[in-house]
Amino acid sequence: MPLIALTGGIASGKSTIAARLAEHGAVVIDADRIVRDVQAPGSPVLARLATEFGAEMIQPDGALDRARLGARVFGDAEALGRLNAIVHPAVKAESQRRFAAALAADPSAVVVYDVPLLVEARVDDPWDLTVVADAPAAVREERLVHDRGLERAEARKRIASQAPDERRREIADVLIDTAGSLDDTLRQTDALWARLRAGVTA
Repeated sequence: MPLIALTGGIASGKSTIAARLAEHGAVVIDADRIVRDVQAPGSPVLARLATEFGAEMIQPDGALDRARLGARVFGDAEALGRLNAIVHPAVKAESQRRFAAALAADPSAVVVYDVPLLVEARVDDPWDLTVVADAPAAVREERLVHDRGLERAEARKRIASQAPDERRREIADVLIDTAGSLDDTLRQTDALWARLRAGVTA
């Protein structure tokens, strides 16, 4: 079972690549989904977040107020570090459990871990292949503003809170250029899938 790490900066087109690989038959495990799961109402992680950042981070229905927490930590490296110290270990443990479950279900599966913060949290894990969705920060900023409705200052803050593009490129075994058309991104992804099915992970 090849275990593939798929990463990229915010608005880099990483989700498009993950969806295409899933269409081809890959088992895609979404780190963002795991984050939401480990922060679910009543979870130990949510309790620790409330203790660390204040009870106001919890909505009346018991769920995490993600927008409020995001506004609190983005642009504040110290606060972001405290958040990551709580969330990352829980996400790693749960992702490992899901990798093992995928292997048990199908030993020949191609498992893709869709993980935005690979460089920040798990770069040294034993991935068979690291795939990076790559688009310049200026392109990603425009996507955040025009496609997701963020204010430009907020878009820049979110991009700046992540690892530099150069750091992600340094760890890439495969770099998919997502700055062009959707068809071009899909073409590169299809080529990656053909490589994975041929067993080429080096």
